Amino acid sequence: MSDELAARLAAVNARIARAVEGAGRPLGSVRLLAVSKTKPAADVRAAYAAGQRDFGENYVQELVDKAAALADLAGIRWHMIGHLQRNKVRHVVKLVSAVHTVDSVRLAEELGKRAGDAGRSPLTTLVEVNVGGEAQKSGCSPEELGSVLAAVERAPGLALSGLMTVPPHTDDPAGARPFFDRLVALRDAHGGAARLPELSMGMTHDLEHAILAGATWVRVGTAIFGERG
Repeated sequence: MSDELAARLAAVNARIARAVEGAGRPLGSVRLLAVSKTKPAADVRAAYAAGQRDFGENYVQELVDKAAALADLAGIRWHMIGHLQRNKVRHVVKLVSAVHTVDSVRLAEELGKRAGDAGRSPLTTLVEVNVGGEAQKSGCSPEELGSVLAAVERAPGLALSGLMTVPPHTDDPAGARPFFDRLVALRDAHGGAARLPELSMGMTHDLEHAILAGATWVRVGTAIFGERG
């Protein structure tokens, strides 16, 4: 299994490299976040052995359990990429290198307070925007974005880093491109890359389109770890 997983990881990295080259962007300008939700710690260990260091988790308890099981892996970096409830913030602030899913002023305030209390370096924070306006998805609305960004910047325990989105699903990967472009336009309207250097967008089926649009993080699970059971 570890050899197969390493091969899939290499194939994803090759896809990213081709897309970066095709977009005329510098090598290394896009990083891979391996989405390991619902996958066993052994799979994360195999990806780590193959060179991957950044892993994304959606569920707090699963993140806590995996971080404990893999505490021996030096330099592993955990990212929270699922909806985060305020009452669970305290469990993640000591474990993660970044949170991609801040979507409200109240969450930003709680996260900042807990990160400050933890005595850690400022927590890399991205604001999630629901660019498709889908009721079932988390993320602030484009109209709320300014106030959430300001709340993150006010919080001494947080370091504002960028924006994140999950576009509506389309069978045609190109269908995601307008939503990626919308996130870029919102970034441009709120201080540009100087204020918001990171764009977390693009997954297994549409990462090439995300990179063309300007993604700096792509979040890939299925192409690395296989279908979720």
